[in-house]
Amino acid sequence: MIVTGRIIKGIGGFYYVETADAGIFTCRAKGGFRKEGKKPLVGDVVRAEVLDAAEKTGNVTEILPRSMELIRPAVANVDQVFLVMALTDPEPNVNLLDRFLVFMERRNLSVVIIFTKSDLVGDRTENSSIADLYRDAGYRVLVISTRTGEGLPELQEALEGKVTALAGPSGVGKSTLTNYLVPGAEMDTGELSEKIRRGKQTTRHTELFRIRENTFLLDTPGFSVLELPDFPEEELKEYFPEFAPFSGACRFLGCIHIGERDCGVKRAVADGQIREERYQSYRQIYEEMHDRRKW
Repeated sequence: MIVTGRIIKGIGGFYYVETADAGIFTCRAKGGFRKEGKKPLVGDVVRAEVLDAAEKTGNVTEILPRSMELIRPAVANVDQVFLVMALTDPEPNVNLLDRFLVFMERRNLSVVIIFTKSDLVGDRTENSSIADLYRDAGYRVLVISTRTGEGLPELQEALEGKVTALAGPSGVGKSTLTNYLVPGAEMDTGELSEKIRRGKQTTRHTELFRIRENTFLLDTPGFSVLELPDFPEEELKEYFPEFAPFSGACRFLGCIHIGERDCGVKRAVADGQIREERYQSYRQIYEEMHDRRKW
């Protein structure tokens, strides 16, 4: 007997496959996947051979074609990513955020930036400043609090009808947000490390939750470092979307917007049409990639 379902969780070599009619099966992956260089991912739609219908055990025998896949977080068939950062405790890591945005831009994957813990920040000007930095870059940004309810109706609307992955550093409130959106999830939440003011990782695995019909949420383990994949640094400018309207005004074809004269992007930065913070982040990432390539 063969069943078809979606992997909702993978732990210790076991894959939990949710089917439409027969419930959830606990499965191993067939040995051939390793030889083929494949690995089942949470979010995959798979076929599984049933070993024991009563105990609901089986073997994953086939991974159906993916619409997309990510390595970090390791998920498949996602429609969008909610990139979650806290406004405080821990302070937002803008460099990590920009790296992740580049990562997603390369995959042409939709991103919504979520800033949590707005109730802990008294200065609303500070809230709007960092949010506007990314709104000005062309991203959809939501500022939310699960305590006060700020921004939560808009967040629910953004989820509707999609498979959404939550991603971001530890301690920013991803598991708290999951518990709000999926009351039965019962995800562990943790406190910040008092020594370094970073979040303690509470999510140890990626898990897919059904919120409503055709609306799913993936909670993923947190991370504090994201190394960009190996691609030519000359491509980096393509992944800062706010550069595009001004790159046509550059004098030189292939301008990288750093050392060249008569650069439309640099003029836009000087005129305040592109935010200085984003431009400096671009330069930092570019120079790091350039230096890494020299080695």
